[in-house]
Amino acid sequence: MSADRPDRSTVTQPRLGVVGYLRWGWRQLTSMRTALFLLLLLAIGAVPGSVFPQRSIDPARTEDWISRHETTGPWLDKLGAFEVYSSPWFSAIYLLLFISLIGCIVPRTAVHWKAMRNKPPRAPKRLARLEAHAAGEVEGDLAEVREAATRVLRQRRYRVASHDDASVSAETGYLKETGNLVFHTALVTLIIGVAVGHLWGWKADIVVPAGDSFVNTVTRYDTFAPGPLVDESDLAPFGMTVTKMTADFNDREPGTQTFGQPRDFEAHVTGTTADGDEFSDVIKVNHPLEMEDATVFLLGNGYAPVVTVKDADGKVLYSGATPFLAQDGNYRSTGAIKVGAASPEQFGFMGLFLPTSYIDPDQGPISVFPDTRSPALALSMYTGELYPGGAPQSVFTLDTDSMAKVENADGTDQLRLWLEPGEGAKLPDGRGTISFDGVERFAGLSVRHDPGKGLTLWSALFALAGLIATLVIKRRRVFVRLVQEGDVVRVDVGGMSRDDDEGLADLVAEVRDELVGQSEAS
Repeated sequence: MSADRPDRSTVTQPRLGVVGYLRWGWRQLTSMRTALFLLLLLAIGAVPGSVFPQRSIDPARTEDWISRHETTGPWLDKLGAFEVYSSPWFSAIYLLLFISLIGCIVPRTAVHWKAMRNKPPRAPKRLARLEAHAAGEVEGDLAEVREAATRVLRQRRYRVASHDDASVSAETGYLKETGNLVFHTALVTLIIGVAVGHLWGWKADIVVPAGDSFVNTVTRYDTFAPGPLVDESDLAPFGMTVTKMTADFNDREPGTQTFGQPRDFEAHVTGTTADGDEFSDVIKVNHPLEMEDATVFLLGNGYAPVVTVKDADGKVLYSGATPFLAQDGNYRSTGAIKVGAASPEQFGFMGLFLPTSYIDPDQGPISVFPDTRSPALALSMYTGELYPGGAPQSVFTLDTDSMAKVENADGTDQLRLWLEPGEGAKLPDGRGTISFDGVERFAGLSVRHDPGKGLTLWSALFALAGLIATLVIKRRRVFVRLVQEGDVVRVDVGGMSRDDDEGLADLVAEVRDELVGQSEAS
């Protein structure tokens, strides 16, 4: 080995150690690249929440999906595909993004604050080397021209400083970095707002026929999705009654695309707040009812046929308005009537409600208009266990897997009932009677309590404002260097920008022209 070449076998390689690896990991986590990657990962992680049914929103549909996919369903359930937003892996991405943003914001804020308190840097000696440059001559004294340059730049809202008698330095666009910090800070508060809403918020759905009422209790809702920290016994005790549900449909110009289209839906409600104050309001699609403890949205509407089922002795087994779910624009609706009080065997009906009924030769029973001009019920009957295994199920469907079809009296075909308002029918095998008493409208209401919505809204607005400031504001530096040559002062104006700035050259020329113009005017 030559004497001038080091012996590499004796070189000691540096070791990071535990602290070194922790610092390296922290720098990686708080880098902008990692924050952007986590944002992308969060967006990708939310995709299963929109593809698969979520147990917190519709448990019946979720269990049905799992039962229909016997192989993939249980595996996806173990991976949290049906509870995406409360799964450990989604929460981990959420938390890492939160930490990464804070780790980016804090040191950048300190650097930005220090930069705003510092003076603009000294002007370079050769301004012609900058990306924008303009030169001219001004008659006058060096001190007077320097004061004029200072005045011109301050009028354009530049921060100005002079490091010597022959130059002026100016800087603007600090709000660009401020907007960037506001944007990232707003993302953090937005995440906090969403987390507050998820932990202490709740949402529930309920179908309320006109004339019915409900109170804010868990057992009254059709679906209820509480946050992990919600005490279900501590809900605000407000009550509400749907006094009337109205719908206005376009009945003019038959045969056109707008015929039968809805013009407006309104749910007229009255109720009592948690404080005991009475209220009356009208809920529309884009006009929710705002209360202190909850917000009530009108999500849907439909028809609820009023049906009465009696046993052979005339005892009422079932009576009331039964909501049917619309399947098309003419409100051809499907629904189920579940008679759980029947003995010795439960039974139910599944079928169609047709607001304006018509028997089509090809399609069968259909509705030709969404309003109730010729209403009818078409039902099939089943007997057996209504709620097998106690599994949750939709109010609009009947689980017929453990039930048997009821046939006509002669046993030739399945029993099919066609009822119009005011009509009734006798059920086979001495099970009693069923009557179609009338039609009510129902309101599909969504009741939500989100304590973080205010913080989320303001965070979104500040994030938008910060993003606009970041995109619009230009970070510029303008320098003026002066040289006294006899009775005139040679003026060199140079500019530089941190961004692609097409207007920088025009700005530099304008500053030069203003200095020359002020000299000529004086």
